[in-house]
Amino acid sequence: MGMLETFEKMLAAGKDNPLLRFSLGSEYFKLGQHASARAHLQAALDFDPGYSAAWKLLGRTLAEAGDLEQAREAYRRGIAAAQEKGDLQAAKEMQVFARRIEKQLPG
Repeated sequence: MGMLETFEKMLAAGKDNPLLRFSLGSEYFKLGQHASARAHLQAALDFDPGYSAAWKLLGRTLAEAGDLEQAREAYRRGIAAAQEKGDLQAAKEMQVFARRIEKQLPG
């Protein structure tokens, strides 16, 4: 059984938590299943709005899905969350990703 199936079984068994949702989002992201990745990452952030790794992966997911405006917003919110927690490396990485997206957006 793969990791995705293991995580899905854990969720079905009621073991819902931010790390499980992040892990599910990550697995779906790897498979290119952006809608499922987005849903699980958003669920992780519903549990913990300060989860900077989830913000970062949500931004990547949205960018790869072509939703650049929402990706930029996810990065902005993630930067604020990371800075609030003192996670400066994650904040710096998301600032770089956000700038790349801004260059792709019109105007």
